[in-house]
Amino acid sequence: MGEIVGAALVSHVPPLVLPEATRLEMNHGKDFTILEGLHRIRKELDELQPDTIVVLDSHWFTTFEFVVSAHQRRSGTFTSEELPRGNPQMPYDMPGDPALAHLIAEVAAERDDVWVHASDDPYLPVRYATVYLTPFLQGSEQWVSFSLCQTAEFDDFMDTGAAIGEAIRRSDRRVVLVASGALSHKFWPLRQLRHHEPADPAHLFSPAHRAADAKMIEMLERGDHAGVLAYYPEFREFSPEGRFGHYLLMASALGGASWNWPGTAMSDYENAAGTGNIQMWFPNDR
Repeated sequence: MGEIVGAALVSHVPPLVLPEATRLEMNHGKDFTILEGLHRIRKELDELQPDTIVVLDSHWFTTFEFVVSAHQRRSGTFTSEELPRGNPQMPYDMPGDPALAHLIAEVAAERDDVWVHASDDPYLPVRYATVYLTPFLQGSEQWVSFSLCQTAEFDDFMDTGAAIGEAIRRSDRRVVLVASGALSHKFWPLRQLRHHEPADPAHLFSPAHRAADAKMIEMLERGDHAGVLAYYPEFREFSPEGRFGHYLLMASALGGASWNWPGTAMSDYENAAGTGNIQMWFPNDR
């Protein structure tokens, strides 16, 4: 019987892969703590030795269904279409878990209200919400990416997350779920953007966005996932990345409102161009 042995809510912002000198220049001579936060999560993975990491990728938008990568291996060279000067021609090489991917799609197909397609198309693009994590989190595990369907609503994310959790239980895999995305996600306008690159949360888009993130982080650290889900309609007003679908999928796979693992902040809460970011680890302490 398979098991979700750990979970994480992580930031994937471009400063992660910028040259150190550029990061220090952006942040008044100090590095961003989100880098060290991912290294700390990697130490947790080293202890757990999971078989597979499933990245719930908030940059991978699909329309008619959720999609899960079912490749035997994804490798190549990545340049972000969003910020091509950030880390151009970045190599990546990720062994996949097609058996688990197809099992997730099969479990979803048992329902008439969940749609998941497992794709091993060699030309299927990969997004940086997955790739930018690899220098920090990749070990010997298999890696799978899962999309966010842009037409999905709250119940769709919750039902699909439940299918992911059920598929993992039916498998023989030890899985870590990684919800790759920010908290509030409102950027400064272009003419102001370059004045708000440092990590200091004072550069968040607004005090209201910062306060909403603080409320969310406090509940996550308590393991009050029922509270997070109840707060979700209000939190939507602060433009969470991917409508916070990466978190909804993870929470539902772990039991939804009954999930109670407390989160451990592995980094400071930091700004990225107006958005709220943190590296948070949820250990399975049952």
